[in-house]
Amino acid sequence: MKRAFPRLVVAALRGGCGKTTLSLALISAWREQGRRIIPFKKGPDYIDAGWLAQAAGSQCYNLDPYLMSPEQLLGSFIFRTTQGADGAVIEGNRGLYDGTDRAGTYSTAQLAKLLDAPTILVLDCTKVTRTLAAVVLGCRQFDPEVRMAGVILNQVGTSRQEALIRSTIEESTGMPVLGAVPRVRGQDLPERHLGLIPHQEHPKAQNVLKLLAEMAFKYIDLDRLWQTALSAPDLRGGPPSPWPTLSSSPRPQVRIGVIRDSVFQFYYPENLEALERLGARLVVFSSLARPDLPEVDALYLGGGFPETQAEVLARNEGLRLSIRGAAESGLPIYAECGGLMYLGRTLLVQDKAYPMAGVFPVTFGLEERPQGHGYAIVRADRPNPFYPIGQELIGHEFHYSRPVDYEAEKVKLVLAVKRGSGFDRGRDGLAVNNVLGTYTHLHALTSHLWAEALVDQAVKFSRSRTRPEQPEVKP
Repeated sequence: MKRAFPRLVVAALRGGCGKTTLSLALISAWREQGRRIIPFKKGPDYIDAGWLAQAAGSQCYNLDPYLMSPEQLLGSFIFRTTQGADGAVIEGNRGLYDGTDRAGTYSTAQLAKLLDAPTILVLDCTKVTRTLAAVVLGCRQFDPEVRMAGVILNQVGTSRQEALIRSTIEESTGMPVLGAVPRVRGQDLPERHLGLIPHQEHPKAQNVLKLLAEMAFKYIDLDRLWQTALSAPDLRGGPPSPWPTLSSSPRPQVRIGVIRDSVFQFYYPENLEALERLGARLVVFSSLARPDLPEVDALYLGGGFPETQAEVLARNEGLRLSIRGAAESGLPIYAECGGLMYLGRTLLVQDKAYPMAGVFPVTFGLEERPQGHGYAIVRADRPNPFYPIGQELIGHEFHYSRPVDYEAEKVKLVLAVKRGSGFDRGRDGLAVNNVLGTYTHLHALTSHLWAEALVDQAVKFSRSRTRPEQPEVKP
């Protein structure tokens, strides 16, 4: 079966050239024109994906050649884009040809070829003119299988600079210049150490997206770009399912709590979908407003930035104590990165100590440099509530926090780090009772056992609470 679908990959020469800004501008403008665009983000990313989702008004899905097989990538792309959308915008990461090795494995270019998608190159024009034509020519010839379709100039200083760059690129390379965005106040999005500030924390996120749409209408040839997207060839074959085979064993419905607010924002849509596909009902609540833990059979705590609202988290003593009490009573809890920090005893922020949930006897602090950043591989080598010994997990980590003090004799680390930094000294995965906290983020398409384990633990906990008491038997 043929699957024709308008699509574009937005790439650049490096990080920081404006891929995210221009992707948001395109999506926002096309949305105002009435087009339903499904956004995708290449690589392991939560923050850019969150902004892209806000711009599109729909979920943004990650396409990661390292974490997913080609079949899963195509399955996820076709499965999402055939659900009533008009087109797709895929934002790349880093430079077009940058991968994990000298062959460019897992690069944006590799993804663009797999999707057979027209690729637009964003060029930062700061302090450069004709040299950009040589760069574009090199990118085009470096791998002729990449469907290079045009360029967008960004950070243009003057009309003279734009005219010179435009004419040189089009005459020397044959590539069309499809937009030229000047340096304008408000174009840049605010950043933090891990990239953009999440849209949940931006007080005027919708105003920013409106401004970017106006920028696109004024400086980008949206009609030609849409025609470029329409030129994408058919994707042949039926829409394969991106999902790995899940256990078909029937499970009773359980309630799994998900803390999701301006603090804890890092959840892959597929992770939540996987839990629901296994029969779980998600109970979403806020760590800032909820006074206690709702009635749930398990708790999933994603990543985020607890340091930005540590004082508010600390003030919500009711929820902190409720979570600690539930953990001591055997509630299954799975926490990643920021969620792990929240389950610690104390969080140090600018020399101030804020009490957290106290499930783990650990004090976390923040450093100026990354303490873990990139893909991660861990292996379960000690008993724990979720994974069999020997199970290998592939994920990623990015954090500036680290444990600055912990009671080693009270902390059981159940994951051996094969790649990455983990918690400390080549170990990750803090376990106590039915709680597991880790710096490693997992994606359900790669690590489907995670979802099955969490739901199964929730079922066990639910049954333990509803089992009638047995009468005392006297000798």
